[in-house]
Amino acid sequence: QVQLVESGGGLVQAGGSLSLTCAASGSIFGINRMGWYRQAPGKLRELVAVSIRGGLTDYADSVKGRFTISIDNTKNTVYLQMSSLKPEDTAVYYCMANILTSWTSTNDYWGRGTQVTVSS
Repeated sequence: QVQLVESGGGLVQAGGSLSLTCAASGSIFGINRMGWYRQAPGKLRELVAVSIRGGLTDYADSVKGRFTISIDNTKNTVYLQMSSLKPEDTAVYYCMANILTSWTSTNDYWGRGTQVTVSS
């Protein structure tokens, strides 16, 4: 059993900063990638940023230069530092991890989500 627990988020004014944290726990053999998605009301869930084993990262164009993803492999934890926040960044942010639970079993796991609200 694997769990992802998110923390951080909240309400901030436009131009401000917030940090999100997501810790994975349970039967973890290895992690292929961890990242963040977001879903705004009435919109589809979209990728925000992902950190891939080996050090590669990828970002949505809308957050490049403003958001930074980092991962602590010793703690199975991924962080998202968000700066220069805009009202359009308002959404529920979900942590996602692709986790090996054995040599032959890999699954995607999701956190419950944390609300980020940016006021104008």
